[in-house]
Amino acid sequence: MVKKDMKVEIKDGLNVGTVALFIQKASQFDSAIYLKYGDKKVNAKSIMGMMSLNIASGEQISVSADGKDESVALSSIEKYLCCTH
Repeated sequence: MVKKDMKVEIKDGLNVGTVALFIQKASQFDSAIYLKYGDKKVNAKSIMGMMSLNIASGEQISVSADGKDESVALSSIEKYLCCTH
């Protein structure tokens, strides 16, 4: 398992459109991927879970991945969160 704290740098935060793209990105990987924000931890491949977080731009989150492609998954998600504007 790998885990990393990240900053959401997407201009509009994780809203309806960006959450859908985030889930598409996470779903490309076999690893289990979870996102923690505040006291909530959700499956990063779950639309309902992700929408419940309502994460604004500039917020700090923690992402963990567990599986055979965990490192690549975490790197890909970090790139999406920091470089998609």
